Amino acid sequence: QVQLVESGGGLVQAGGSLSVSCTASGRTTSYAMGWFRQAPGKEREFVAQISWTGDTTYADSVKGRFTISRDNAKNACYLQMNSLKPEDTAVYYCAVGRSTYDYWGQGTQVTVSS
Repeated sequence: QVQLVESGGGLVQAGGSLSVSCTASGRTTSYAMGWFRQAPGKEREFVAQISWTGDTTYADSVKGRFTISRDNAKNACYLQMNSLKPEDTAVYYCAVGRSTYDYWGQGTQVTVSS
């Protein structure tokens, strides 16, 4: 079973940038990797996804501001977040899977102050 560990969360002012990372303990061959987030009192929502071959998908709310990338040799996935807004405050989760997202990380808190 793949285990994921996120890192890089923290506190940042609105308009600032932050990058979060996800590293898988096992190989993620052919797996898509993605980021989701959950704000207090809200449902978990999709943020971004990157396929094994590098095709990306973004939620409309983060298009143009966030960039997802991966390093297959390192079994890692990254989310660069720019022009952050208070609405981006949430626990960010990394996930990997093939047909569905089967494995999830523990989450890392991102707080954007106004």
